[in-house]
Amino acid sequence: MRKIYLGLLGFGNVGAGVIKILKSRGSLLRNKIGCDLVLKRICDKNLVSKRDVAVPRELLTTDANQILNDPNIDIVIELIGGIHPAKEFIEEALRKGKYVVTANKALLAEEGKEIFDLVKRHEKSIYFEASVGAGIPIIKALKEGLSADRFRRIFGILNGTTNFILSEMSERRVDFSQALAQAKRYGFAERDARLDIGGIDSLHKLIVLVYLCFGRLVSLNEVFVDGIQRISLLDVGYAEELGYEIKLLSVAERQADELELRVHPTLIPQEHLLAKVRGINNAIYVSTDLAGDLLFFGPGAGRAAAASAVVSDLQEAALDLQAGLFRRRFFATEDKTIKGLRPIDKSRSRYYIRFMVVDKPGVLAAIAGVLAKFDISIASVTQKERKRAKVVPIVMVVHEVRERDLRLAMKRIGTLKVIKEPPVTIRIEQI
Repeated sequence: MRKIYLGLLGFGNVGAGVIKILKSRGSLLRNKIGCDLVLKRICDKNLVSKRDVAVPRELLTTDANQILNDPNIDIVIELIGGIHPAKEFIEEALRKGKYVVTANKALLAEEGKEIFDLVKRHEKSIYFEASVGAGIPIIKALKEGLSADRFRRIFGILNGTTNFILSEMSERRVDFSQALAQAKRYGFAERDARLDIGGIDSLHKLIVLVYLCFGRLVSLNEVFVDGIQRISLLDVGYAEELGYEIKLLSVAERQADELELRVHPTLIPQEHLLAKVRGINNAIYVSTDLAGDLLFFGPGAGRAAAASAVVSDLQEAALDLQAGLFRRRFFATEDKTIKGLRPIDKSRSRYYIRFMVVDKPGVLAAIAGVLAKFDISIASVTQKERKRAKVVPIVMVVHEVRERDLRLAMKRIGTLKVIKEPPVTIRIEQI
């Protein structure tokens, strides 16, 4: 039986998970693929730390060139993460005629054009199912299952860390800092969680999805991004009173002949399935012209889920190698009906707004006066009394308004002496 040799770059949590699957499910994979997947070399800069999977010492190295320059290694698995040196390793693997499997959404989002151009030039495929949604098979669904569909919109909860934090705030009524600390204790968040809570990780994943659905590789600075750092327990409670849940939502939506892209906290109606996504789970809601509305759901983090997706890609790569195929199908076709990206200033939405104000007569009238000047119509107002409190919250829901007008109004209101904190604004999405 033919053997296909693998080289693994990155012996961390997911890398160890991949090795465990290859060891425990070897016969199952052999029957499905018709060949043996043989791990020939494992490279990591840290070979001292203990892992929960045993491998022969002779497989280990700290020198990536022992994988990249080995002519017998057919597939390189990149699980280092980050941009450098992962980019250089992947590029060298492609130049040396190897297929590549990666989970690196940041690299694909920021350097995807160069990587994909190199793939075409050398006619060696790259597979990246684990880059979005961990074990959720969203990449294969978009590029294969919906190949004839025209996409209308994507709404995604794409980051397990932020969803866990917001779930903890909602269910256990702990504040943001406590929920973040809990996520770190459980291993759901990195020590430096800024990429997660700031929305950048979700942005990377959205860019990959947009490429597959609309055929555009957009730059990071072309997408509006806002994180969850300013969401408080007050906002979580008021949102629930209004019939909503707060989620960090990644949005790609066709607006006439423009594409609107954004990542931000969002109020979602409690009855919608996305509002019920809890803990580290991810969900991607896709709307197309043929298949209609689809929801993909599952764990968005965790070793087993991510490793499962990597092994799925190894199976596909192995089948392609045996058939001698270079399949261009993952190269998305640009949707020519979309003429450009819609500037965030033109975006329109209903909004939840929380003001922290001095508790004195005339405050509400002053705020309403500024909103009126910018043609912003108030749908509802809630003001909670607080005994002996000098600063109280005023919560408003406003009718659909243009982003630019709302920003200008908030800037003006923020200068009022009765306003004690910058206003918190959260979009309301009627999915």
